[in-house]
Amino acid sequence: MIRVLLADDEELMRAGLRMMLQTQPDLTVVGEAADGREAVRAAAALAPDVVLMDVRMPLLDGVEATRAVTGSAVNGTPKVLILTTFELDEYVFSAVRAGASGFLLKRSPPEVLIEGIRTLAAGEALLGPTVTRRLLAEFARSTPPSPAPETARRLARLTDRERDVLLLLGRGLSNPEIAARLHVGEATVKTHVGRVLGKLELRDRVHAVVFAFDHGLVRPGGGEVRRA
Repeated sequence: MIRVLLADDEELMRAGLRMMLQTQPDLTVVGEAADGREAVRAAAALAPDVVLMDVRMPLLDGVEATRAVTGSAVNGTPKVLILTTFELDEYVFSAVRAGASGFLLKRSPPEVLIEGIRTLAAGEALLGPTVTRRLLAEFARSTPPSPAPETARRLARLTDRERDVLLLLGRGLSNPEIAARLHVGEATVKTHVGRVLGKLELRDRVHAVVFAFDHGLVRPGGGEVRRA
């Protein structure tokens, strides 16, 4: 059973989400929150698997609430699925940096939202192509720092092939694209991705992209890479 927390300042929106999710045999709504602070408290008390987080809420917005919910730990923390009205919401980039693992429009069809919750609960990330392109564009606007000694130590945990996979993740490639580039099967790529995330203590492939840019492994723009 996937435990879901609803965080939205509109009571009608929460009621609609609850009614929709309760029709699914593998989903259960364990709580609701009408503002960001309440969402943080409820996440700590109820330990949901997934938090549906409205990005614009009173007292504490969805970005800061996401940062507080995910904290610094990787394992055992809820996955946050950001819900917003606008596809290119100015908060999306900040929310991903804060620890969100997915993003969906409020007008998404019910089946898309339900499958999105299942995707996050299974440990995957959920970002559409438009949002992914925007994230990479945002990264490209700033020059990343050179890899720090701590980054080098973390990267030393990876094999050469795992490092290759990380660099391709940082360029936004999908598993099939990585498989074609490295001339291996998709199942092999999936295994490598899992090991990269585990060794670097990253939540999902979205945060692997963040890691690659933040630590100077991928140059803005053309997709060239730097060696640590």
